[in-house]
Amino acid sequence: MRWALVKVSLAVTAMVVVAFAVPLGLVIREMARDRAFSNAEREAAAVAPALSITTDREQLERVVASAGSDAGMAVHIPAPGDGSGDATDIGRQRATDEDIAAVREMGRASTTEVGGGSTLLQPVALSSGEIAVVEVYVPESAVTNGVGTAWAVLAAVGAALIVGSVAVADRLGVRMVQPARRLVDGAHELGEGRLGARVPVEGPDELRRAAVAFNSMADQVVQLLANERELAADLSHRLRTPLTVLRLNAASLGDGPAAEQTRAAVEQLEREVDTIIRTARDAKPQTAAAGPGAGCDAAEVVRERMGFWSALAEDEGRKWRVAGADRPVRIPVARADLAASLDALLGNVFRHTAEGTAFAVDLHNGEDAVIVLVSDAGTGISDPEAAMARGRGSGTDGSTGLGLDIVRRMAESTGGDVRIGSSVLGGTEVRIWIQLDGRPAPVRRGHRGAVRRRRQGRASAPAPAATPTPAPTPAARTGRDH
Repeated sequence: MRWALVKVSLAVTAMVVVAFAVPLGLVIREMARDRAFSNAEREAAAVAPALSITTDREQLERVVASAGSDAGMAVHIPAPGDGSGDATDIGRQRATDEDIAAVREMGRASTTEVGGGSTLLQPVALSSGEIAVVEVYVPESAVTNGVGTAWAVLAAVGAALIVGSVAVADRLGVRMVQPARRLVDGAHELGEGRLGARVPVEGPDELRRAAVAFNSMADQVVQLLANERELAADLSHRLRTPLTVLRLNAASLGDGPAAEQTRAAVEQLEREVDTIIRTARDAKPQTAAAGPGAGCDAAEVVRERMGFWSALAEDEGRKWRVAGADRPVRIPVARADLAASLDALLGNVFRHTAEGTAFAVDLHNGEDAVIVLVSDAGTGISDPEAAMARGRGSGTDGSTGLGLDIVRRMAESTGGDVRIGSSVLGGTEVRIWIQLDGRPAPVRRGHRGAVRRRRQGRASAPAPAATPTPAPTPAARTGRDH
């Protein structure tokens, strides 16, 4: 494309230069010729008044000399018709006698070619009625004076125009070709699996729009792949909820070959699920915020999930309560995402606390945010920051580290966040801040103090507990998958 533009520009500019320079050069040559013969006519006209007065040779020689052209001017006076004298010739004659006679006969000026130039023959009427001829020599150098310089200037201007047009076309070609090459290179890199390949938005408008479309497509590809990985991890992690129930039920089967086989199968299944989760999370995904119109009733989801976990809590002798879920609470989070987050946190409670440990879920509705608190009466988490760090990376000590990551991504998709602190039950409290207006959550100094301030500024208070929860003695636990 670049060389094509250069060739087109070269051809067009060359044709324009030729179309204008050649006629202009011819005009300049004609102007120089006309200027030379005009000067000759003026010299001849300077002698004509003297001829009309006298034909004396000495006087005419002085007139010719005063005209400053004695070397290039000649005067041809014919002999008188009465035979009283001879013809008079002043100066050097270059024209032939036939040409001079023809001018006398025609009675008008004429030019003729001679050696080294041309002559102007100007007829002048004498007082005797005869016709004298003034001959002015015009050398070839006078005819072409300045023509060569003018043609050289025209040629230089034409060459400069051609070189300038080629340079401009080359720069335009580079401006068009380089973005196109970057677009091609970006497409090749993306095709080779380098998902970070992007194209700078530059060049003509068409290529800028193409670069924007390519970058948008690349971002969409990365987002789709990330969503697929995250979906695989989320679906695998959701399997841990029924696996927790299976593990607890298998523990109550007692002794025997069948019970041991069942427990071994459940453990193997848990290991396989953990492997799937870690494999799916090799590439760090990003969660897109819920689109316009998306969302769910958080109170309904809390009641539904607590209905599921309450059955298992009764089997283990755990006391539980739900607060603030007696009225609709609309949040900009998909129902499945909120349910997965609650299952992840409640599953951690059942998995990492001893049987009989109480837990609670509180839902607080505000003007610009909704807070979900999941608390338990266990021994708590000694290092909340490390637990959050595990949620952002690969887990250790048998933990996948995905539980809190699911919760965090769900909260951050709305501009909120997740905090870990101490609960009023004596154990761990995980606070999920869900922003309603999409703005980032404000910076808060303390976990518990922030919750109390939000509760005091809202008209909606937590609902009465569904089941009273005394603070039981915390049981020992080894770790948390928060």
